[in-house]
Amino acid sequence: MIVTIFFTVVILIPIYGLLIWTYNSPEESILFGSRWMYREEPEISSKAIRYTRFIAMASMIAIPFAVVSLILEIYVLRLVLVVIPIVMIFGALKIFTDDKDHQ
Repeated sequence: MIVTIFFTVVILIPIYGLLIWTYNSPEESILFGSRWMYREEPEISSKAIRYTRFIAMASMIAIPFAVVSLILEIYVLRLVLVVIPIVMIFGALKIFTDDKDHQ
């Protein structure tokens, strides 16, 4: 059990680093690995930036609940595995159907 928790934490450290980087610089995260396709600097919409930040933040909140529920077998927390995708879908719908463009 201790070994499982240790390796889970070790694996989650780079994932959290990636999510924090994605939240702090969403433009770089969106263009990571595909910048070579553009001759000029591409313009990323504010909705795409808001969506990227929202998904990064929701993932940072959801991952600990999902991991704890799976490792410790707390069945009430397994609802998180159903609720988080629904939250992400409704958040995406709210971001992309919002008429005003937030900056």
